[in-house]
Amino acid sequence: MSEQIFYLATVPFEAACQIDILPEAHPAAQLHGHSYTASVRVPISATQSIDEPVSFLKAHLQNTIEPLNYTFLNQQLDIPTDENLARWIHNKTDLQGIDRVAIQSTHDCGVDLDNQGHAHIWKRFRFEAAHQLPNVPKGHPCGNMHGHGFEVILHANQDLNNSATSKASAANASPSETENIADMGVDFAQIDHFWQTLHQQLDYTCLNDIPGLENPTSEVLARWIWQQLKPDFEQLSWVTVYETHTSGCHYNGDHYRIWKEQRFESALRLKCVPENDKRRQLHGHSYLIRLHLTAPLDEVMGWTVDYGDVKSLFKPIYKQLDHHQLDLLDGIEDADVTSLLYWIKAQMADSLPQLDRIDLFETPGCGAILYWGEEGPALPD
Repeated sequence: MSEQIFYLATVPFEAACQIDILPEAHPAAQLHGHSYTASVRVPISATQSIDEPVSFLKAHLQNTIEPLNYTFLNQQLDIPTDENLARWIHNKTDLQGIDRVAIQSTHDCGVDLDNQGHAHIWKRFRFEAAHQLPNVPKGHPCGNMHGHGFEVILHANQDLNNSATSKASAANASPSETENIADMGVDFAQIDHFWQTLHQQLDYTCLNDIPGLENPTSEVLARWIWQQLKPDFEQLSWVTVYETHTSGCHYNGDHYRIWKEQRFESALRLKCVPENDKRRQLHGHSYLIRLHLTAPLDEVMGWTVDYGDVKSLFKPIYKQLDHHQLDLLDGIEDADVTSLLYWIKAQMADSLPQLDRIDLFETPGCGAILYWGEEGPALPD
């Protein structure tokens, strides 16, 4: 697959809302509020004439959502679900080439809307459990009994792009009638329902004692959850398991994708911005980098690639990035996120051939992604 690069920007806003088409007993049908984040993503081809696309994108998004900030959202759109908010932003912006709009209403739930109108809904859950990996080499830390606060994200796909008429009529329906309205698609409360049975089995247990989880790696756990839920949860599209805050696995019933992330602290000057731009001055960022890999499952080890191996193989590159001035790196033209992504990819090509995507953020939610394999599901902040 050919390389693709996208710029991303994220901004917060505060707003109140109520979802009137839900039954009265549903908590979201009541007047409530959220600290939202909105994100947009555009391909590099849409920003060719812009000197510093990430900053431009953030400013443009900030201007677009200003009418929503500190307001009652129902005055702007009839049914202010996360999905409809994403559609509102997409329709209101005059930025060309938007590939994706995302809304995150809480830390634990949100939606990504692609440029075809398909919505990717996700909900995050947590459970506390112990495990050990029985097949790792002697001395490997995961061979010891230990534990994690695991996080699981259940992803669901839907397409409600052409349901505006039925949504308008649903707003006037009685609570009993709304229970059968399909316009909501997958409600977050429905995802909660699917998860609850599994939570009872997983929370405060030793995973090795559960049939099917005798070798409970992230990959095996993601597959096990998929197999438990998919027969009844038709819209389920991916299962994501965070083993730690910095590593985890996606599974979609067919193949696995893992990621490992790290942070590095660096200084830089930018040459690609106008002469009077303050980013030409020496400044710095706390960067977040996320490495994504695709590989077949090793049925004996229960993993695709050991997270520890990913960290070790990245360490020589990390040492060149952390606590250094990035525009002075050997072989780099500038220290903008695009140049850094291509430089990192080139440095990793031989040592980590399973790598097929890199995310790089200068500030929270603002940066770029480079991928040359399958993109995989959305991974919320």
